[in-house]
Amino acid sequence: MAPQLQTKFVFTITAHIGGVTTAGDIGTGVRRIIPIIGGEVRGAINGKVCALGADFQIIRPNELIELEAKYAFETDDGAVVYVENKGIRFGPVELLQKLKRGEPVDPKLIYFRTVPKFETGAEQYRWLMEHIFVGSAARHADRVVIDVHQVL
Repeated sequence: MAPQLQTKFVFTITAHIGGVTTAGDIGTGVRRIIPIIGGEVRGAINGKVCALGADFQIIRPNELIELEAKYAFETDDGAVVYVENKGIRFGPVELLQKLKRGEPVDPKLIYFRTVPKFETGAEQYRWLMEHIFVGSAARHADRVVIDVHQVL
């Protein structure tokens, strides 16, 4: 029998975001690019989200949003960790449209899950590259908050 999957909370990433750039309908949906302009990491690792990177999205015709964010954070002890975070966001169309307009929506009503992958040369954080992580996220008008869990 295979080991049962369990998760353990590791840290929260709060990524502050800038204005949306839309490349228009690309045939499979609407391509959007949302800059990541800062933020913080709090939990087993603490640090700041670097003001670089972006979330590259495709909004499908049924409003399912495919996300691929690429950015970095710097830990309080000076290590840089690169992040690639892929996921999906989906929920009732009227609520997703409210989010697009920057209006508040209860995060419990939106399915927003991600799979972050980390890279770093810092020895003390190499364990981030040796495990699988999942995230439960919430979109707010000016930020995205991701609770990151390690799969045990």
